[in-house]
Amino acid sequence: MLMRMMRPHRWFIGLIVLVALLPASALAQTTQVTTQNPVSYRLDGITHIYQGWNNCGPATLTMGLTYFGYQADQYPAAGWLKPNGEDKNVSPSELAAYVNTQLDGQVRALVRQGGTQDLLRTLIANQFPVLIEAGYDPDSHDGGWMGHYLLMVGYDETRQVFITQDSFDGPNLEYSYEHIREFWRQFNRVYIPLFPFEREAELLALLGADADETQNYRNALAQAQTEATANPNDAYAWFNLGTNFVGLGMYEQAATAYDHARGLGLPWRMMWYQFGPFEAYLNVARYDEVIALAQSNLNDGGGQWVEETFYYAGLARAAMGEPGRAIANLDQAIFLNANFTAAREARDSLVNQ
Repeated sequence: MLMRMMRPHRWFIGLIVLVALLPASALAQTTQVTTQNPVSYRLDGITHIYQGWNNCGPATLTMGLTYFGYQADQYPAAGWLKPNGEDKNVSPSELAAYVNTQLDGQVRALVRQGGTQDLLRTLIANQFPVLIEAGYDPDSHDGGWMGHYLLMVGYDETRQVFITQDSFDGPNLEYSYEHIREFWRQFNRVYIPLFPFEREAELLALLGADADETQNYRNALAQAQTEATANPNDAYAWFNLGTNFVGLGMYEQAATAYDHARGLGLPWRMMWYQFGPFEAYLNVARYDEVIALAQSNLNDGGGQWVEETFYYAGLARAAMGEPGRAIANLDQAIFLNANFTAAREARDSLVNQ
């Protein structure tokens, strides 16, 4: 990944000042846990599953569900999450939606940002399997950077490793704390705990301030701001700033942060997995930029199988007063994922105008 050095601009200072001026309660709260974790811990009773084609998300989620007695079959989840087998990405929110709407209600999932390794250890030690999404760029596969889910099932403080169930590389794989530190931050340290319905209050207590979704975005924003201040040339820190600004509905600030991240240099597959730049530019009426991002996805050899590419292009075309092209784009998004409710609602709204 090539990144060029850039000097901080006045808008960089402005963003840092903006974050600093957010209420102290919005930034000073970090996840508080009271559990004294053991030096090492591992969850038992999880069945490893090797993923099918493009099936990292459904396979990893299903592995987590086996802890609660669900069948070790990745294809029911895949059938709902990615009806088109070529779909390149399943987002964390989609994984949580599958658990929360398509199962029997006994197990739930939630999505939070800006996790810490201490929190991962606490969740594991309290018998909450947790998925994370992270960058994946092993030299041995020579496939280039991409996104990947890991099921975190154990840790060992003495050896400084996490134990994971990896749907691609195999069962009971150990990744160093340093490896997780490097690659998890490339996805804003997003995490998805799985929990029995009756233990929801216990999980939220462990999450502390991060139990509230808005406060969680504020905490993650502060985390990204610290990293961007320490290294203004850190593209991932700037991208994470944008992601957290989007989560807070602060789209102008998000667009500025994403502009800087993209100027520094990002992996070419980044927009297959993370769609904050589409959201930010759409909400500040930079419709041409949304179209340009979508076209870049179409040109890169795989983004044509990412339904969000067509969804955001469709929303931009609609905002530009091009309903015919917008409907065509939204139709393609629905073709790629018939369960993409937002695309279907946007299309129906245009058709019924």
